[in-house]
Amino acid sequence: MMFVMAAVMEGPLADLSAWKPEECSIAKAMDLIGTRSAVLILREAYYGTRRFDGFAARVGITDAAAAGQLRKLTEAGLLAKQPYREEGSRTRHEYVLTDMGRDLLPAVLALMQWGDTYLQPGPAPLLLVEESSGAPVRVRVSSDAGNEIALEELGIRLNPDYARTIRNRSDSERQKSRPHS
Repeated sequence: MMFVMAAVMEGPLADLSAWKPEECSIAKAMDLIGTRSAVLILREAYYGTRRFDGFAARVGITDAAAAGQLRKLTEAGLLAKQPYREEGSRTRHEYVLTDMGRDLLPAVLALMQWGDTYLQPGPAPLLLVEESSGAPVRVRVSSDAGNEIALEELGIRLNPDYARTIRNRSDSERQKSRPHS
């Protein structure tokens, strides 16, 4: 038996055929990190890899692919380049996570958790734990009040600040397109 459960689409979003998911944040995120190598480079940055050669080797991609992904993630602001110099060598760069990159951690851990549950043939290869206590760590969807939220309990509504921004942008564009007397 299959159950169809969905988020609760509120207000003008309730009629899915009446609107298009333009400016979708998921689509924008996938445009940036939606490749295997991009996510695995982030994984490596979370694990402490900082140097170009380490990323290429640990992710198992060519130098050209690593260079392209590191450039893209750096230009987008998820990683920052910092110079370093080993004695007797030229100055090189290492890659460190920015706040933007660190804030993506729950999404990457959620992918790991999902893969552990549904794609591994046995126990998960790695355990996520709180370092100081050893207590298990899980990614979950919860409200600010701390309540765990199931899909069918999730309300999705239009953000009034976004709607106002779009209206103001449209008004400004209409004013620019009017003929000047």
